[in-house]
Amino acid sequence: MASMTLTLPSNNASPPTLSMLGPAHGAILALDLGTSTGWALRTSDGLITSGTVSFRPSRYDGGGMRYVRFRTWLDQLGKDAGPLASIHFEEVRRHVGTDAAHLYGGFLATLTAWCEQRDIAYQGAPVGTIKRHITGKGNSDKAAVIAAVRARGYAPADDNEADAIAILLWAIETQGGVR
Repeated sequence: MASMTLTLPSNNASPPTLSMLGPAHGAILALDLGTSTGWALRTSDGLITSGTVSFRPSRYDGGGMRYVRFRTWLDQLGKDAGPLASIHFEEVRRHVGTDAAHLYGGFLATLTAWCEQRDIAYQGAPVGTIKRHITGKGNSDKAAVIAAVRARGYAPADDNEADAIAILLWAIETQGGVR
């Protein structure tokens, strides 16, 4: 069976969406990027799984090891999930501190380069857009997002996993998986 990947065009033309192609053309991955990365995955058969993975460095790690581990994790997830049609992530525009901004930038650069090398479509969604979609309010706090995700029948372990589930639901319900 030939696999098909979608890439986002550089212009404003609209590519085909997963709803047009059907779920058999690949999995959808949603990420809440950070040292504790939340993830949610809808496989090509429609099964949704989620969790949190830590990329906290050990005291002996060099500065780039968290990104090496992140890329290795993406490689393994891509193999286990089958072909990935698209990846959606929370697009953070404001950070509490400089370290958080640097870490997010490193994860984002690693993710987008990884996607580009594999011709996997990727899309960021603003934090307020995700919160508004899941809770009805764009400036909801973490507890409200967790409660809204639980009300949809999911059991996130923490706010990172809840955010990833919210991103996945937004991608499926408003974008058809790909914008």
